[in-house]
Amino acid sequence: MVKVGVAETDIAQGLKGRDLLTLLDYTSGELTYLLDKALQMKKATAEGNLPPLLAGKTLGMIFEKHSTRTRISFEVGMIHLGGHAMFMNARDLQIGRGESIYDTGHVLSEYLDGVMIRANSHEMVKELATHTTVPVINGLTDIFHPCQALADLLTIKEVKGSLAGLKLAYVGDGNNVAHSLVIAAAHMGMKVAVATPVGFEFNPNLLVKAKAIASQNGGSVYETTNPIEAVSDADVVYTDVWASMGQEQEAQARLKAFKAFQINDKLVAHAKKDYLFLHCLPAHREEEVATSVIDGPNSYVFQQAGNRLHAQKAVLASLL
Repeated sequence: MVKVGVAETDIAQGLKGRDLLTLLDYTSGELTYLLDKALQMKKATAEGNLPPLLAGKTLGMIFEKHSTRTRISFEVGMIHLGGHAMFMNARDLQIGRGESIYDTGHVLSEYLDGVMIRANSHEMVKELATHTTVPVINGLTDIFHPCQALADLLTIKEVKGSLAGLKLAYVGDGNNVAHSLVIAAAHMGMKVAVATPVGFEFNPNLLVKAKAIASQNGGSVYETTNPIEAVSDADVVYTDVWASMGQEQEAQARLKAFKAFQINDKLVAHAKKDYLFLHCLPAHREEEVATSVIDGPNSYVFQQAGNRLHAQKAVLASLL
């Protein structure tokens, strides 16, 4: 049995009943705890020794956006922990017909032990969390994707053994995935380079916060418009699609703007030889990433996708 120290016990108690809306609300110690717990749960799952920590618990899952990894990983995660997950399409709920967030939050609190929501608006998710008495977990909004970032760090930690001091290069759109990834990496004391085209930059207010967090933890964050500069000597190279859900009408314009930001063999030649390539998926091969890279020996995208399950089990067990 793994011995838990006093500090870990205090963190565990502090996580109970919390929301997970953005990693800005969490300390570096709390994120480290969740990553360590995820590793323990992954090992226990493989050995068939994971206890039913959430037996009798029900997670409501609300979706305004399509999902593969988020829905399946949360649903399977609850099953692994002995609980139950309930899929709810937002269009089928009364909230889709105009019921207030206030009323919806109070009603869900009467039925559920937790809510995971994948939504268009982060402000709506914040409002929902205000009016529920059970934990609300952000499965993706227009600004943040915290559960993805936890899986990203878990993957890097598994492969590299540690996080502090590693260089992470994010190349592409300054979107929700980038926001949560950079904040998470800053908490871990990583050296982060963000390369985006002009007009598609990382949110400036969040960049200031990420820099402050990194400084407190011995890391750094900087932004550039030069992909080669970002990728040079990187331990991890990360990208996402150039046009996310809801941006389909911008696709052609984005293809032109992002043309020089493709992750290909020529670009990753500037990274360390043992670099990791990561992508949150789904990927558009030969757009943001060359097939030779995403299917190459440095790619860990499927291990990364699998780690959504284990990172979220750590979140579910800790919060619920």
